[in-house]
Amino acid sequence: TPPPIGPVPSARGAAARVLRGSWPLAVGAVALAVLGAGVLLVSGGAWGVTSAFSLWGAELVRALGGHPESWSWWQQPGNKEMLAGPVLADKTSLTDIGIMIGAAAAAALGGSWTLHRGVPWRTGVAAVLGGVLMGIGARLAGGCNIGAYLAGIASGSLHGWLWGAFALLGTWAGLKLRPLFGLGNPKPGDGVC
Repeated sequence: TPPPIGPVPSARGAAARVLRGSWPLAVGAVALAVLGAGVLLVSGGAWGVTSAFSLWGAELVRALGGHPESWSWWQQPGNKEMLAGPVLADKTSLTDIGIMIGAAAAAALGGSWTLHRGVPWRTGVAAVLGGVLMGIGARLAGGCNIGAYLAGIASGSLHGWLWGAFALLGTWAGLKLRPLFGLGNPKPGDGVC
């Protein structure tokens, strides 16, 4: 149950809704497929998200005087080169920055860019706890719903299907825990969004 906001402005007509309004589910799915193919063509690798967070965290540790280059993760081939190079040379970092800029632009164009004030403390705790657990899970699983699930299934790998099964199990557990934080659960007639 998000904080209440006014109705999101929406334009009329299919072409105008691309910039201002919600997209149909099928259009969103096609857009994700095209973006995934674009990342593959431009970077030569599958679309990923969470490996950049490891790099950003390691760079923060380094800026605070730590030595992440001595950690076993950063000694592995590929990871070592990623840590040695600049953050803006990392394809996943660039993709993540693009996602953030794109989400901000979409929210601004859609009229839903706002700073939510008065979020109940239990909702804030649930959001932070859920985000941290999802981040840890994504790194342990070798990726998130984009890098491990979507790219895994698209490449024909069994790990993508396993990721999906465990994501469903985690969703079930999360729905059971929502009432502890004062959050309601969706009802069958609520729709897909």
